[in-house]
Amino acid sequence: MPKASEIKKNAAIDINGKAYIVRDIERSVPQGRAGGSLYRMRMYDVVTGSKIDETFKDSDMLNLADLIRRPVMFSYTDGDEYVFMDQEDYTPYNLNKDAIADEILFINEETTGVQVIVVNDVPVALDMPTSVELEVVETDPSIKGASATSRTKPAKLSTGVTIQVPEYISTGEKIKVNVEEYKFISRADSK
Repeated sequence: MPKASEIKKNAAIDINGKAYIVRDIERSVPQGRAGGSLYRMRMYDVVTGSKIDETFKDSDMLNLADLIRRPVMFSYTDGDEYVFMDQEDYTPYNLNKDAIADEILFINEETTGVQVIVVNDVPVALDMPTSVELEVVETDPSIKGASATSRTKPAKLSTGVTIQVPEYISTGEKIKVNVEEYKFISRADSK
């Protein structure tokens, strides 16, 4: 049983016999309290999709729900559903676009390292790799002599998300992006 301070985003928690997926965690340190931090977690019921917000002390012990992580690859969209194919047994997993709105911004047919989180045989969330490689499809022309420490400019990536990149990056280049922070890491390794 982990402490509240050890819970990460997309963890599955069991509260009163119901499984919840943690979507967002805010940590606060109240002033004037002899004690630790408070963790406010926004969670969604796996079955109904209803949202709850709960606050835990950092030392509160929480029960993890039974969950399975399966390696998947994005397959296709079907209306508001995104279909992911299990890379081992080819099981299709359908996820509503609202449930994975943040993750969709970094997924295309080439994205690897994605896992679907399955709780009680129901796909509920995606677990993304720390970084993904995406192509820059639109940005201002690169500036000759721009250094790695110089200013940034907006760049639209192949999935539609716009992030800030250094001035030396040009349209058509593949770059590594930090998924959690929406930040440029480096140029992608050329193969």
